[in-house]
Amino acid sequence: MNGRLPLIVNTKCECGHQNPVGTVLCEACGKPLLDNPETGETLEMRYDGMARRSQKANPGVIDRVWNFFSSVKIAVYLIVLTLLGSTLGTIFPQESTFLNIDPSTYYEQRYGAAGEIYYRLGLSHTYESWWFITLLVMIGASLVICSLDRVLPLYKALSRQHVRKHRRFLTRQKVVFVMKVEEDPEAWTARAVQPLKKQGYHVFTDGGALLAEKHRFSRWGPYVIHIGLIVFLLAVLARGLPGLQMDHHLAFPQGDLIHIPDTSYYLKNEKFTVEFYSNEEMPKEFRGKKVLPKLYETKAVLYECTANCGDPSKKPKLTKVASHAIRVNDPLSYNGMKAYQFDYDLTPVLRSVTPKLVNSRTGESYGSFKLEMKNPQRSFTAGPYTLELKEKYMEFGLDPEGRPISKSPYPNAPAFLFLIKGPDLPPDGEQYFYFPKQNDKAEFQQDAINDKLGGGNRFLELEVGDMSGVDFSESTSYLNIRVDRAMPFVWTGAGIVMLGLVLGFYWQHRRIWLIVEGGELTLGGHTNKNWFGFRREVSSFLNKMGISADEKLLDNGGGQA
Repeated sequence: MNGRLPLIVNTKCECGHQNPVGTVLCEACGKPLLDNPETGETLEMRYDGMARRSQKANPGVIDRVWNFFSSVKIAVYLIVLTLLGSTLGTIFPQESTFLNIDPSTYYEQRYGAAGEIYYRLGLSHTYESWWFITLLVMIGASLVICSLDRVLPLYKALSRQHVRKHRRFLTRQKVVFVMKVEEDPEAWTARAVQPLKKQGYHVFTDGGALLAEKHRFSRWGPYVIHIGLIVFLLAVLARGLPGLQMDHHLAFPQGDLIHIPDTSYYLKNEKFTVEFYSNEEMPKEFRGKKVLPKLYETKAVLYECTANCGDPSKKPKLTKVASHAIRVNDPLSYNGMKAYQFDYDLTPVLRSVTPKLVNSRTGESYGSFKLEMKNPQRSFTAGPYTLELKEKYMEFGLDPEGRPISKSPYPNAPAFLFLIKGPDLPPDGEQYFYFPKQNDKAEFQQDAINDKLGGGNRFLELEVGDMSGVDFSESTSYLNIRVDRAMPFVWTGAGIVMLGLVLGFYWQHRRIWLIVEGGELTLGGHTNKNWFGFRREVSSFLNKMGISADEKLLDNGGGQA
């Protein structure tokens, strides 16, 4: 009776017990309710013949959904599909692994047509995609329904075991022994109690019938594993909820106070230090070829906003909450948030400039103002002129249609569009593009742009006289800011899975049924695995009872000995 158990309609047993529809073995005596009395096939004992909901006759819509998710075959298909999806996500790097890219152009430029297809199919963010999350949810549903469909009948079968079983139930176990006895049935079973207890069995008797059982808890091992996997999957899915998981790679120029997105925290890189190996300390294969960093650390201070946090027009009120010298594998940690040293860049970064507005025809200077790269003012005054900031581009570039865009949030090639109003200018003002870096002025042809915007009659220029009007950050530290409040639940799920594996691998549920009636002893035994060890244990028990049992009689495939 292997595979899917057939449905039973007539469930009345000869012992008088009325069994639920779908039960294969009588709940009271264990008598098979379906097959030919002459068959010697070993009984299917996974659920002791109890009916499962997935075997319900005439299933409705809900039952069909239940049957779909309760199928182990479907669960395997879902796992295989998820593994294939995970594999697709590893063909090219995911978007989340980069600090600063434009995914719409990066994959095509880096990997050609294959990269473009990869991006268009949404595989560049596989693990956040709706279909991958749906597969995880379906696997979770399958785990829950598979477990409920099997654990409930198993619990019912094991919690309602009857000591006295039908003879055909015993003779169709895999381990069977039958012999003639002349001793009183109750005396024989009473004499068998102590040898079985010494082997670790819990023994129950009913006149001339006996049930010995041990390690029942091991039957729950697979379901403990399922519980662990469900906790694990729920924790993984919960990482997508706001506040439970964050993983940002951010640039912190030395001396700058940077807001950490999605939090009320600000972090300041007070000083970045890097030390390099000397040529003598370097491995021979690297000497004279490259310089390797020996140590790099960021002296960081973490602040928490306590007032004016969401108002960009007001300066936030900050309170220092932590400080730490961040090194590789030695993060700053505060209230579940960790800042790891990820990378560094020793290229100076422009922080602010102090240009002056001059008349290119007369050389007259109208005054200067401080222009911050990241959070500039919206309006400036220089003599009789006002400069209104209309647009800001941290890394100036052009889109495919030739329109100005900012390619990144970092001031690699900053540009500013001003509207200047004042004497000798049109009533609506005159637009002026300003590139603080000299090389950007030449590369993007600042003068040509402004000549076109001013109609050839412009006379105002923004100039920086010397380096005293330029403020640079000497270096940039890249930190990985992480929050993962779901991780303890991930480890909890993994621990529960390990507990289930230990329960299932190191113990076996063993049962021995025995009846003495009509001058005959009939013994049947079952275990969920390690049949050879179980057979030796039954043989040892019979030897202690003064019975020399041939090994062949203990493993006859279920037929009567």
